[in-house]
Amino acid sequence: MTWSEWEDVKAEAGREVATRLNQLPGGPGSSTGNADLVVHQDDLGDVGHEAFVLHGELQKQADIAGAGAGRDGSGSTMQAAAELKKSSFALGGELETTVTMWTSQVKAVLQACAHVSNHLDHSTAAHAADDAALAATFRHRDGSAVSVSRLSEYFK
Repeated sequence: MTWSEWEDVKAEAGREVATRLNQLPGGPGSSTGNADLVVHQDDLGDVGHEAFVLHGELQKQADIAGAGAGRDGSGSTMQAAAELKKSSFALGGELETTVTMWTSQVKAVLQACAHVSNHLDHSTAAHAADDAALAATFRHRDGSAVSVSRLSEYFK
């Protein structure tokens, strides 16, 4: 393939991507003239709950080092690595490196899950408080709703 052919292929691919990104998807639930993002409190709660569940399951099942087996952190896989190293097997060091890297990556994913769960819990609570404050603001002292004409004064 020549350089000019390569440039033509890249340009064509760029046009296709731009075309796909420049339109709203059709189908049920799509808004054809309105591209606003809408998120419901239940959706946030569901995603936060799933992140919490994933955190718990990952914490239980991704422990290949067996760190949960002993208080000193010397799990079965790390013990095997130490024994292999002691017997001059190169596999011992590699196994130790693998466990260290795996543990590091699992901790990163656990932190991400906790961050998502905590952030969405906070967002849900904050939005609920904002909604309650707005609802109180737009009510008269007797609890009746403020009229639309009165509300329009807030936006002038």
